Amino acid sequence: MSSATSINIAILAMGGEGGGVLADWLVRIGESHGYLAQTTSVPGVSQRTGATIYYLELFPMSTRRGDERMPVLGLMPMPGDVDLVVASELMEAGRAIQRGLVTPDRTHLVASTHRVYSMTERTAPADGRVDAQSILKACNTAARKLTGFDMARLAEANRSVISSALLGAVAGSRALPFPREAYEAAIRADGVGVNASLAAFAAAYLAAEQPAGAEAARERQDAPAGPTNLPLPAGLSGEARAVAMLGAQRAADYQDEAYARDYLARLAPFVALAQPMGEAGQQLLAEVARQLALGMTYEDTVRVAELKIRDTRFDRVRSEIGAAPDQVVEIAEFMHPRLEEIADTMPAAVGRWMLRNGFAKALVTRLASRGRIVRTSSLRGFLLLYGVASLKRFRRGALRHDREMRFLAGWLDIVRQAAAIDASLAIGFARLRNLVKGYGDTSERGHAKYQAICSFMSGELRNPSAPAMLKTLIAAAEKDEAGAALHTEMERLRREIATADQGTTALQAG
Repeated sequence: MSSATSINIAILAMGGEGGGVLADWLVRIGESHGYLAQTTSVPGVSQRTGATIYYLELFPMSTRRGDERMPVLGLMPMPGDVDLVVASELMEAGRAIQRGLVTPDRTHLVASTHRVYSMTERTAPADGRVDAQSILKACNTAARKLTGFDMARLAEANRSVISSALLGAVAGSRALPFPREAYEAAIRADGVGVNASLAAFAAAYLAAEQPAGAEAARERQDAPAGPTNLPLPAGLSGEARAVAMLGAQRAADYQDEAYARDYLARLAPFVALAQPMGEAGQQLLAEVARQLALGMTYEDTVRVAELKIRDTRFDRVRSEIGAAPDQVVEIAEFMHPRLEEIADTMPAAVGRWMLRNGFAKALVTRLASRGRIVRTSSLRGFLLLYGVASLKRFRRGALRHDREMRFLAGWLDIVRQAAAIDASLAIGFARLRNLVKGYGDTSERGHAKYQAICSFMSGELRNPSAPAMLKTLIAAAEKDEAGAALHTEMERLRREIATADQGTTALQAG
């Protein structure tokens, strides 16, 4: 009997990424070089909660003797028995490691380092993103060899899909015993999108072959638009200075340069407040700068309309779907503003009247009861959103702006009070603002949680355990949208405080 073994390959890819095409290419390459090839696939349950796993086994027929029976190839990847794992996204590489498909003694892992966030990450009340650096560290530890860089970006740059970049990374990393010409021949055999696929293949091949090229292909953060010459408050340094600069740029992009100066003016008093606190003071400054920028650039109907009609958005949509220059692309937006969002856009006095007056409420509710589809790629749809976006110049007089500025003033005052007591408590109250985000029901739930925590903590500011309690309450508030976990945690803390107070009273009486 021959002692030859098969080459076992697992491909983890999401729908629409060409995982099946990649598997077919590898089968074609294997068969053209005298390998017996078999491929199977197990689809995931739904988009981004489970990728399709394509499993291939390639057996070298040259090692089989004439009188030997044909080998029986496996149908599913087994932990510890995979030579090559190809992951179309970083989280899928992590899933492969969790399944035991990646082992340090055997597996070469080829993975794109970009992220496509899962539904649980997107819908988390707080920042639910999984730490990408932790996954990369696990990939380096778990695999015999890791070939990782942003293959999605290379594919997009060459107007192709990620499967061709993944194939280039496999070829360039020498993960399989086939020459480059074999991979390119497999792409040409399809006869569809050959030039774009070959271009993406070549770019990924180079990046995988030269580590410096791979490093250059990693994700880049685009610099935000806005002024960079606004004078920052003296005393800012390190992360606090960087965040303040980004915050000013964000505020200018959101409204105008005067708004950016207002942002810096609100931040300035905290510089002197934080100086005696040392490193903790700089942490407080960075958090206040971050949260103040987010709070001043709240989401409203004007902002939504403005972002939907920007040139950069149309360009991004065309790039994401791979539209050719001569192709017509239609974009349909589903819009369903509530009474509250409409009132928020009105001048403050008009908006308050609209929310109080029964006739006005009934009329606007009836008119807005049904959502509508707006085609921003049409002249009528574009002009409709352009009209809403043009209300930007009147934003400072709108009801929503009045309410948000009152809220921010109260929040900044609470942070100042906490800073006079304890730096870590002040940092906690600075982070508390992050519960308030979005608009509509999401904003209302965030405000309710924020007010509940502030009310609870108002009598405990000088409690030595106050920073820890505040941190616990924020974590509980972020667990669910309804606030059930927060309510449970508050009740537990109330019982603990009551028990501690009873103990203190008994000691004093004794």
